[in-house]
Amino acid sequence: MKIRLFNARILSMVEGQDIFEGDIWVVDGKIQYIGESKDSSQIVWDKEIDCEKNLLMPGFKNAHTHSGMTAFRSLADDLNLQDWLTTMIFPREAVMTGEDIYWLTKLAILEYLTSGVTLIADMYLTPETILDACSQMGMRCEIVSGLNKFGPTLQVLEDRYNNLNGKDELVGFKMGVHAEYTCDKELLEEVSKLIHKYQAPLYVHMSETKTEHEECIERYGMTPMAFFDSLGLWDFGGSIYHGVWITDDDMEIMKKRGISIISNPGSNSKLASGIAPISKYLEKEIPVGLGTDGPSSNNCLDMFREMFLVTALAKLREMDPKAVDAMEVLKMACVNGATSLGHEDCSDLSMGKYADIIMIDLKQPNMQPILNIAKNIVYSGSKTNIKMTMINGKVLYYNGSFEGVDVEEIYDKCAQITERLKDI
Repeated sequence: MKIRLFNARILSMVEGQDIFEGDIWVVDGKIQYIGESKDSSQIVWDKEIDCEKNLLMPGFKNAHTHSGMTAFRSLADDLNLQDWLTTMIFPREAVMTGEDIYWLTKLAILEYLTSGVTLIADMYLTPETILDACSQMGMRCEIVSGLNKFGPTLQVLEDRYNNLNGKDELVGFKMGVHAEYTCDKELLEEVSKLIHKYQAPLYVHMSETKTEHEECIERYGMTPMAFFDSLGLWDFGGSIYHGVWITDDDMEIMKKRGISIISNPGSNSKLASGIAPISKYLEKEIPVGLGTDGPSSNNCLDMFREMFLVTALAKLREMDPKAVDAMEVLKMACVNGATSLGHEDCSDLSMGKYADIIMIDLKQPNMQPILNIAKNIVYSGSKTNIKMTMINGKVLYYNGSFEGVDVEEIYDKCAQITERLKDI
């Protein structure tokens, strides 16, 4: 498949490169050429898209989500984290099937596409059906294990790591555990052995709430970050989700071990978990990515909202309007989320990388006047500005329409599932 995107403004997110006007040529899912417009009359294109001076940029990376929780959107609101989990979420998850999660993931993918998301890190219950949903919908995904003391077994985790990686070109599988407070020490010690066997990074919810953080100190005399480090769980890097209640010593461990933080400002705000110290992470050169968390705790899967919140809350926390500027936020949303998952292959727009490209409609009122495009995206942008979402060189969403998807079937299936689950 050969696609020519022309007459575009381009924000490549390559370090030191400003927005420029030109073309992107996509061949077999990868960027063959990016630069100033040049003659392509000798090439037979399968598709040519006039971008009409709109902006092409790398897709956003939702580096922490739970797609199957679309069933619980607006069902379990206005609760603290522990009540939310134990009274509303866990009982319903106990009766969910793999087919449920398949359809609910497809619903989430529709929303990701409208938000310009081209890569997700999805931690949920049935990785096999998540893989099927993402493969069929064309969504690039790293499935993250949510292993905890309730299941699955370590053998299942190892089998999934071996069997799901490489099964589909768009989908991978990462080692992970749900959280310190849902895993006992003996289980974490076994996970550490598995990580060392495969030299794999680890992904985990950590220090999301003050209660979680303090209870770990009561149990082990250490913060969650230090406790995991004492077990060798960070020996091959990884990421933590949330990282709201983090100490300076924790950050030193993160820097030493090459651990990134995936911030979820929408979810943390709604659950009143706190405001992550983003400015301090940046000062210590700890990579920060962004995620929406699940569509029950957030409740939407909107990277524009996360981008605005991560900078607005940082400014408020520090009482400094200069904190976390727009280009830093775009780096979090496009580049850092990708690199946190080992996906340098789609972190920016450059030759040889995957064609995971979005088009921002600059001709809508909220993007005018065009004084500073990056600031417009972060401070005034919205999902309505996503004109196109392309993943792996395939246009999946364009001008408000989904390519080759029966949207009504997905809506109907998910409505039936939600109706069954809501009264449990």
